[in-house]
Amino acid sequence: MKKLILPLIFAFVVASCLPADVTQAPLPLPVLPSETPLPFIVPVTDTPIILPPPSETPAFIIPITETPIPVSSAKWWEVYFTDPQTINNPNVIPGSIEEKLIGFINSARTSIHIASFEFNLTPVAEALVAAKNRGVDVKWMTDDENGLDYDIQPGRGQFALLQAAGIEVKDDNRTALMHNKFWIFDQQVVWTGSTNITVNGIFKQNNNVLVIRSPEIAFIYEREFQEMWNGQFGSRAPSTMSNQWAILDGTPVQVIFSAEDNAVANLIAIVNDAKSSIRFLAFSFTDYPLAQAMIDRSKAGVDVKGVFETFGSNGTRSELRTFWCAGVPARQDGNASFLHDKIIIIDNSIVVTGSLNFSSNADEENEENVVILDNPEIAALYLQEFDKLWDQARDVEAGIFTCQ
Repeated sequence: MKKLILPLIFAFVVASCLPADVTQAPLPLPVLPSETPLPFIVPVTDTPIILPPPSETPAFIIPITETPIPVSSAKWWEVYFTDPQTINNPNVIPGSIEEKLIGFINSARTSIHIASFEFNLTPVAEALVAAKNRGVDVKWMTDDENGLDYDIQPGRGQFALLQAAGIEVKDDNRTALMHNKFWIFDQQVVWTGSTNITVNGIFKQNNNVLVIRSPEIAFIYEREFQEMWNGQFGSRAPSTMSNQWAILDGTPVQVIFSAEDNAVANLIAIVNDAKSSIRFLAFSFTDYPLAQAMIDRSKAGVDVKGVFETFGSNGTRSELRTFWCAGVPARQDGNASFLHDKIIIIDNSIVVTGSLNFSSNADEENEENVVILDNPEIAALYLQEFDKLWDQARDVEAGIFTCQ
């Protein structure tokens, strides 16, 4: 487990469940004993993180079951990657991430709470309607421009199907993006990663899904969902980063939300601690401090490689030029659509994934989530995907950039 980079201002353990009556009370978070090991990520902030008093805390109305929902997997985690070279037909879904997601929907018993950017998969909409009809509490938080506003376009209308069935859908109603792609099932299981629930996201782009079976992690995501559901976005949302972690079967798992948690600054802190290797897959990488941190580690002897999405990386804001001019190996992806991942793998053990692009807009304005965990078995799967996409990628063409 990584050592602490900075001392925590507060150290709380995440509660595994909420009390039955939490409509007006602050969330119960018992104090973590001082001898308990802390996770490897800490808040990077100049001032202490102060949790809001009860009067400023939004109401949390969350259905609680009397007994835990059993899970069918022996592991607490699952990892999926899209495969647009072989699973690219939305009319034939067996083996696809869409099929996996519908399986989770069909197994839900009490609640499905969704924060997802955009949507155009009718079979998923039909599965959610069926869940609603059997008594599951289904709610969806989306973006305005790319979610509800776009639902009137050709090939869309899936949100309208949900609303016609009595499923409540809200959007963020603001300029910045509600860019999350997470689902919470029965307060027990979290589905997150980079995958939009669209034809392009699942059948054309390179994306990943991380499923975490943990009431502790589900609690963290449920709290974030409820903040957005109650209209708290961006700087208006309280940071609770010091209790956004859990240790699952020996694996430390940290969750970071933007814009309130200084996500990129925390990623830089992890990169600065890399000892042997850094690998990354990036749809949008325009954050210079993060790029420079990786380049500095390369100069210190760390093996650094990355794949950029081609179209975006040709622009002047992309940090591909920074890597190329520094002599750090970086390629442009070989997908005719998009490489849409936002992944960093450090020292063959630490995995960073989620919805956060490596940009100031994602860090400072959007609603995003990042999961960071330290687990060599999970990291090996992400490294396998990296190696596949690295082999499919292309070297930067000579003369495309000039260096001073």
